[in-house]
Amino acid sequence: MLIAAGDIASCHSQGDEATARLLDGLSGTLAALGDLAYERGTDAEFRQCYSPSWGRHKRRTRPALGNHDYGTGGAGGYFRYFGAAAGPRRGFYSYELGAWHIVVLNSNCSHAGGCGVGSPQDSWLRADLAAHPAHCTLAYAHHPRFSSGLHGSDRTLRALWDALYDAGADVALGGHDHHYERLRPLNPAGRPDSRRGIRQFVVGTGGRSLRPAFSPLKASVARRHTDFGVLVLRLRTVAYTWEFVPTGASDFHDAGSARCHL
Repeated sequence: MLIAAGDIASCHSQGDEATARLLDGLSGTLAALGDLAYERGTDAEFRQCYSPSWGRHKRRTRPALGNHDYGTGGAGGYFRYFGAAAGPRRGFYSYELGAWHIVVLNSNCSHAGGCGVGSPQDSWLRADLAAHPAHCTLAYAHHPRFSSGLHGSDRTLRALWDALYDAGADVALGGHDHHYERLRPLNPAGRPDSRRGIRQFVVGTGGRSLRPAFSPLKASVARRHTDFGVLVLRLRTVAYTWEFVPTGASDFHDAGSARCHL
């Protein structure tokens, strides 16, 4: 099982404590989708703001870098806090979770050496996907390729999505916009593609704050900006289910299932 959310810890919010209580009752690997310790990802913020909540699940966390994490030079606080689990300093890495291949990208392109065609990250991604031809592949980064939120869709990630699409990836997760959203499977240009499209989830509901989805995309299927919460993905051999689990009492429920591209 993979549990995901981003935009998490602030010493000025109780949202991260609320989502951490959800994690207390959920087993599985945690995909922390960037902007983990506000405002600047300092050592003190990781120690005083992140560690008391999500930090108690540090051993099962596989993080991604957010722009706020680079508020400290070279994202030093982030790398010192997570150590080897953060991957190499360039901020992108991969791992296996059951039958699934999981790719963690650094969507802070200027810090990653670029995200365009032929960039170190693009070249690494294509080589990594070729070396791990799994039936089911999931990628996550802080910035979403597609989003209806304040920041919106990130065009700088197009080449990376091209690589994922070419390899038959199934799911992409992001944060950055502080709401929950599920979009229908899309190709890298944002057009619906029920056969090979990648299903994008935006899960910026980890605890820092919430914001509306200002400009709903036509491909947007479900949205919520009034509940903190986490996305729970149960990863089967050739299929998966999803469920957004909100904190507290809520009338919002988004859950479903799909098969991987074969």
